Amino acid sequence: MDLWIYGFHFRGPLPFELDDLVRVLTLGAGTVGRWIADILCRRRHSVTVVDNDPANVRRINSELDVRAIQGNASQSTVLFQADVCSADIVLAVTGDDEVNIVAASMAKALGARRSIARVYAPAFGDLSTFDYQRHFNIDSILSLEQLTAFELTRAIRNPDAIPLEHFARGQLEVYEMQITNNASAAGTRLRELKIPGNVRVGSIAREGRMWIASGEDELKSGDRVSLIGMPDAVTKARGTFGAEAEERRSRKRVMIAGGGETGFHLAGSLSPHDYRIVLLERDIDRCDHLSKTLPDVTVINANANRRSILEDEGAGTVDYFVACTGNDESNIMAGVEARELGASRVMCVVGRPDYANVVAKLGIDRAVSERDVLARQILGFLNEGAIISQSRLPSGEIGVYELEVVEGTRVTSATLADLPLAGRCLIAAIQRDGFVRVPRADDQLKPGDIVVALVDQASAEESLGLFNAPTRGKANSPS
Repeated sequence: MDLWIYGFHFRGPLPFELDDLVRVLTLGAGTVGRWIADILCRRRHSVTVVDNDPANVRRINSELDVRAIQGNASQSTVLFQADVCSADIVLAVTGDDEVNIVAASMAKALGARRSIARVYAPAFGDLSTFDYQRHFNIDSILSLEQLTAFELTRAIRNPDAIPLEHFARGQLEVYEMQITNNASAAGTRLRELKIPGNVRVGSIAREGRMWIASGEDELKSGDRVSLIGMPDAVTKARGTFGAEAEERRSRKRVMIAGGGETGFHLAGSLSPHDYRIVLLERDIDRCDHLSKTLPDVTVINANANRRSILEDEGAGTVDYFVACTGNDESNIMAGVEARELGASRVMCVVGRPDYANVVAKLGIDRAVSERDVLARQILGFLNEGAIISQSRLPSGEIGVYELEVVEGTRVTSATLADLPLAGRCLIAAIQRDGFVRVPRADDQLKPGDIVVALVDQASAEESLGLFNAPTRGKANSPS
């Protein structure tokens, strides 16, 4: 089915039940917090909002059908007043990263079932220095800018690509490629392939159909497969499926206008093996930082809103032009100029929902709304039981689930090879003790693990039932 809910388009079965009531505590009533509260209360959920500004609280109480409380979101007395103990999900979205992390951590410790913190600074998601999410026992740390960048990345690579980057916290790569005629994988069953053990084939697409890969699948020339694993291992495995030298010669050109956090994450998520990336940034100090952190990207100190500069830097010859300067009008202007110069595909980031209809008329191929991206992410968290979050691939046939492994569930009783998962559910990643990796067939899940699973929606209820504690009366609903 196709459904529009307050500006958000859902195709196929909905990722949530329309009648499910979820108790949501939103910390922060700024632009993002108020907007989230509005969406959720219109969906008839029980919403409580906390904000330090009495003007924001008065406005929320007068305009929305929610309960608004004035107070500091990082103080336990305020959280108790907001009934944090009975909250199904706590969304910490104030304008202060540190307050969000502390508040989400406290909410989890005080009894909230799930807690999520929004952050801006990239340091909070950098696992090479410190794992804030694990240390503070937060279910998820979200960067709106990073989520937007991942949306753009998928639009460039393949809109049907498996969205694993956020779930795997940036530690794993999903690479899609077509099997060439001379590839050793052509005509071979998956279980017979000689690829690194820490690389999995996640899905196979053939003749308009996509399904979850199993060991008995025989690959054919022309199939499109998704490889999941550590970046170095995936790069090594690619030679089995296609000619690496041929792929390198056909690297696509991408020009990114704007070197803020969205542009930074976008440039970093596109493999230099497949894309030649030019990034335009007008701030010289930011250019110095970008050139050091993105060594494979050509960083140019330039104003992307000037047509002469776009023309000089070759915007008319690129395969993809992406405008993410942080200003809607600047993004639209740059996108229009790039289109007129001859860019093959033009995309831009817009914050205002009413701009969505405008950009298409101006020749821009795709507009990514930060609010739409966050809405899908938040709605994906409104689940019960073992499901932490879920999303659906555009084909509608495969669901991507983030699942919590708990004591006494059937999924912990045997190795992955011995569980009834083949062809129906693929465990793509395991997070254990703060580290994410691709599992092997002889791995056995343990209580406390967080897994990312690709699930065939036709058998979702049975597959997800393996993660349910025996005391529960019914399986998590996959609808």
